Amino acid sequence: MMQDEDLGGPARKNVFSKAATRISQVGNVYQSWLDQWTPHVVSRWAFAIFLILVFILRILLAQGWYIITYALGIYHLNLFIAFLTPKNDPAMDFDGEDDADGPQLPTRSNEEFRPFIRRLPEFKFWYSVCKSTVISLICTMFDFFNIPVFWPILVMYFITLMCITMRRQIKHMIKYRYLPFTHGKPKYQNHADGGK
Repeated sequence: MMQDEDLGGPARKNVFSKAATRISQVGNVYQSWLDQWTPHVVSRWAFAIFLILVFILRILLAQGWYIITYALGIYHLNLFIAFLTPKNDPAMDFDGEDDADGPQLPTRSNEEFRPFIRRLPEFKFWYSVCKSTVISLICTMFDFFNIPVFWPILVMYFITLMCITMRRQIKHMIKYRYLPFTHGKPKYQNHADGGK
């Protein structure tokens, strides 16, 4: 009996190439879903809050996995700090020389306006929050992650760490005079409209 290759027909794909093709197709569908969600900021964050509430409900009902909760809280705090921090941090410019790799925050009132560019963009912030919450939910399905610990100490340590970190971030924002949010910023009118 002759094989397809002998007859000049298409060569059969092996199992590994079929699996790689299937995985790339699933990845393309996943990326398509992410691309469709990109403009819907409120819906995305509502979904992220829903995931976090499901995680909190799981922890409260199960009465365990406090180490996972603490690690998730620390990770979310680090993401939030990266979201609030400018991409080119003026505190890291020790020489006082301008880098040629992109725009930086104005440090004096007579410098021109430059938009605030975040170290962690909003979409990546949302995506990391959702991904880490789902991974934490999966971790709560396994008992070996349920390490016994006195949880009030973790809560107090997390609150202390959050207060210290946020105080340092707010001092940084005041020192270098930047506001990472658009709410409350002055809006300038276009001179071509005649000030309407």
